Amino acid sequence: MDEGTCISTTPEIRVLLVDDHERDLRNLSRLLSSWNYSVETAFDGEEACQKLADYPADIMLTDLVMPRIDGFELLRRLHAQDEGPIPIVVTAFTDMAADTTRDLGAFCYLPKPVEPKDLRELLERASAQRRSGRDGGIVLEMGDRGAVADMVGTTPEMQKIFALLNKVAPSCASVLITGESGTGKELVARAIHSLSPRRAGPFVAINCAGFPEGLVESELFGHEKGAFTGAVERRPGCLELANGGTLLLDEIGELPIQTQAKLLRVLEDSRVRRIGGKSEIQLDVRILAATNRNTEQIVRSGHFRQDLYYRLNVFHIQLPPLRERKGDLPVLCEALLASLNRKHERHVTEIHPDVLECFAQYGWPGNVRELRNVLESAVILVGEGMLTTEHLPVKFARGPCVRESSGFQEPSKPAHAKDGVVALPFGTTVEEAEKALIQFTLQHTHNNKSRAAKILGISPKTLHCKIKQYRMQSETVGA
Repeated sequence: MDEGTCISTTPEIRVLLVDDHERDLRNLSRLLSSWNYSVETAFDGEEACQKLADYPADIMLTDLVMPRIDGFELLRRLHAQDEGPIPIVVTAFTDMAADTTRDLGAFCYLPKPVEPKDLRELLERASAQRRSGRDGGIVLEMGDRGAVADMVGTTPEMQKIFALLNKVAPSCASVLITGESGTGKELVARAIHSLSPRRAGPFVAINCAGFPEGLVESELFGHEKGAFTGAVERRPGCLELANGGTLLLDEIGELPIQTQAKLLRVLEDSRVRRIGGKSEIQLDVRILAATNRNTEQIVRSGHFRQDLYYRLNVFHIQLPPLRERKGDLPVLCEALLASLNRKHERHVTEIHPDVLECFAQYGWPGNVRELRNVLESAVILVGEGMLTTEHLPVKFARGPCVRESSGFQEPSKPAHAKDGVVALPFGTTVEEAEKALIQFTLQHTHNNKSRAAKILGISPKTLHCKIKQYRMQSETVGA
């Protein structure tokens, strides 16, 4: 990154406004110009087509009912092109707009009169989406673009993901999404649903690790009144609730082995019977599954059924960790900053290049989720103006970018062990130290958890909870 380069929340994005109401056009033009957008205007679809020939707009806001070429025809022409601005419909006829956004690929629609806050949020989302697809990159296909606007990335790793999504989403096949915690597995699942023919149906997500073993089947399959103690009323399960849409089975690797067999039967028969029920319910559900574990490893270990694995793994999407796509940090920071400014009603306009340098040198074990948390705390602290290294957590003080200016001389390498001694850099948090100690003890005992727990002075149950808390994978901690 060039020295002195900052990230701004108000980039130069070109917007074309199309409306036959002169006052609305004038007011919108002034509003967008005040937000530092480059603005051109057109009074109808015909003039818009002429303007687009010379003005490469990134975003187009258009009315629907206009003389000569109306908004419907304008959207059809854009939809038939490979390239063009991201269209947003602004109209008083919201019933027509709903159908248009679905059928003609508009990003979203806003009812008149326009609320500036809603408009600005949409423009920021559309801007982030457009920026992620520049320089010859792949952009997700049209369809319900609003649901995938938060997915940004220009690196080859993310371009491969976008290309795969475009191919996989239109089908009805199952998809297994894998990747470390915080890489955006649920976001990808929602994008698949939003880009699929099922987007008008429900999207339901269940965390398979979020329920005790005795309750997870009730959550999946539903139950009848009186089926078990506490079943005071009939309750449909997630499979039934997702009928006609998509079901995400998050943390599928944590599903009990007995429940896996029942789930496989349901998926093969496309029918479900509530617990305590007598009749079967026909299902029409697309299944997506996600996990941060090594699925092939847990299949080999016998903790996951091979037949269910094959049933879920028709398509496989492996999400890269943030440390392998650091080229996306600027555009991710820009998109997250805009979102966090809205959420907390702050006005942080820039990120100092030293912050980006620190981010580029950090390992991001929590991936994009950790990046969001770091930026969120910083945005709250800053309030307005520029975000600098002074607003970052102490763990970033170990990076060379801060060390050179502050005189710190601590090691830049992570924790390491030699001759049975664990060395930790200055500034390591208690949580980081505990995680490192557990990891090295498990390595020393060759992943013998009983022996490791004894050495650490804790019970095996506590060690198991710590491994789960820090999301350590049993197949890697002993490597």
